Parts: sequence; C-alpha cells; structure tokens
Amino acid sequence: MRAVLIHAHGDRSQIHYTADHPDPVPGEGEVVLRVAASAVNYHDIFTRRGMPGITIPLPVVVGSDVAGTVERLGAGVSNWQAGDRVLLDPVVKTGGRMGMIGETFDGGRAELVRVPAANLIRVPDAVNLEEAAALPLAYGTARRMLNRGRIAAGEKVLVLGASGGVGVACVQLAKLAGADVVACAGSAAKVERLRALGADHVIDYSAEPFDQAVRRMLGKPRITGGGGVDLAVNFTGGDTWVPTQKCVRLGGRIVTCGATAGFDVKIDVRYLWTYEHQIIGSDGWTVEDLAALLEEIAAGRLRPVIDRVFPLEQAAEAERLMEDREVFGKILLRP
Repeated sequence: MRAVLIHAHGDRSQIHYTADHPDPVPGEGEVVLRVAASAVNYHDIFTRRGMPGITIPLPVVVGSDVAGTVERLGAGVSNWQAGDRVLLDPVVKTGGRMGMIGETFDGGRAELVRVPAANLIRVPDAVNLEEAAALPLAYGTARRMLNRGRIAAGEKVLVLGASGGVGVACVQLAKLAGADVVACAGSAAKVERLRALGADHVIDYSAEPFDQAVRRMLGKPRITGGGGVDLAVNFTGGDTWVPTQKCVRLGGRIVTCGATAGFDVKIDVRYLWTYEHQIIGSDGWTVEDLAALLEEIAAGRLRPVIDRVFPLEQAAEAERLMEDREVFGKILLRP
C-alpha cells in the first residue's frame, strides 16, 4: 500500500513516501480501516522532530486524526462490519497497550491502518468523512478546554493563536456557546478570516500588542470589577503568559492545553492573587467530546474549517505550511 513514513527524527527530509509498504493485518479485537482522510497536526511535527522522554518505534507512519471505512475485521470483532463509516479516537487504552495512533502505533498517512475496534466511533451519514477527520486533536481538544474553562453564554473570551486548528475550533465553539469572542492572529489576512468566521473582535498582534488591544477594546481590568475578558485561552505559552494575565478580569480564568511557543513561561503572581485568577489545565479530549462534535456537524451547527487537502505524496509540504504558519484551520492528507 501507499504510505508516508518517518525513518528517523529530524527535519522534513525524514518524511518518506513509499508505494509498497506492507498492508496491515488485523489481530484479535482489531480492524483495518481504509483511510478517507488524515489531518495534519503539530503533534505529527513534534513526533517527527522527537520529543524528550518519549521513545518512538521507528520507522513509523504518523497521523493521529483518521476517518475512513472498515475494511477488514479481526477475530472477536462483532459490532462492526465492512463498509461502516468511522472516526478513530487516537488514544489506545485497550488490550494491555497504552499509546497514541500515529506516534507509538502506525497512523493514518497510509491507504490502510490497523486499529483497536474499541477506538472506533460511528460517523453519522450527514457528516463528511473529511470533516470527521478534522476533529480529534483540534476540535476535541478545544471543546474539552472550553468546558473545563466553564465557558458561559454572554462571557467575553480571548483566544490566542486563533488561526490554527485548535484556535479556529475555539472561536467556532465559543460562538456556539454564546460567548463574545476576541480572536488574535499574526496577520491582517488571518484576522479578517476570523472576523468572517464569527469573531466579535479581532486583534492583529503583529501590528499591536494583544494586551494593549484588549484593554483598548474592553477596558483595563480593575480590582473593583469590570474590564478585560472572563476567560482567556492560551495554548501558546512562550512570552505570552504575563500579557494574557493583564487581559483577564477580576475572578476570571485562564485555560491552557499546551505551549506551542515554549513551556517555560513567566507568571506574574501579583496578577494571580490581586485579581483572583484561576489557571486551568486541559489535556486532550474524551470520546463523548468527539461524539458530541459529530452530532453538531450532523445538525448543521458546526462545520470544521479545512484549509487545504493534499495527497499523501505532499505530506512534507503540508507540514511546511504548518511550521511556517501559513495555515488557517486544518490541513488534510487524502490517500
């Protein structure tokens, strides 16, 4: 079968396309899926570069977001049949195995992928399989993060990094929740796309520091109340943490699921105690998150933003676009 493999950690030169990779064979409790689409995530890039403390069996087929149809059943699988349309929950926690599809197990950058049947989620007929493939790592993470941040209708929500996969999902889901959304991105073109997507306020942080823009738009947070945002979504990290604190009102919350610009952040504890902020961590998603997102799409309330779809042969170009921040929403690979 055709597949894209990583043979060693490093730069994009380690991404290798092959037309004769062996077809997977399902074991007990497993199925083989024919891949309709696999989304590209920063997690794929981190896997290719190598992550401290995580040992990856090489070579590996990356690609954790996968949707497709059931092709073959392994022994003991009785609740699925060939042709069923499914989305894959990428985190494996069954059969004595623990890991992630596309990291510790071969993933979706191939025509076929072998996965535990327990990780399958049925895709409603009204949902396109490419839209389903866009969900887990971006939309699933965004939904859980907003829920853990206790988002409520009428609240003001700040989203940093709003033009990427998780950021776009946060903007869409915050609007579905009835929030007033302040979306930040690094170019005039991206903020205009965010405005068209429904963001109530947009900030081009290449032209104005985002904390100054928030105070200009919504007022400076005060210890007597008022000003700023109720909830800030910051999975950027790096040097953005203190400016984020300056945007959050008295009693407000900051929620994070990662640190794409660096995890060793500076926190100004004066804002933490003076404004009685709550810092909330969020890790991944649940199966219930993914099922709920599929229902939102089926009902016509949500449409994942897909920037471009590439063939497998252009996996390296897809990753380049992500690394160079030339993406709005999700990129998919189609076998």
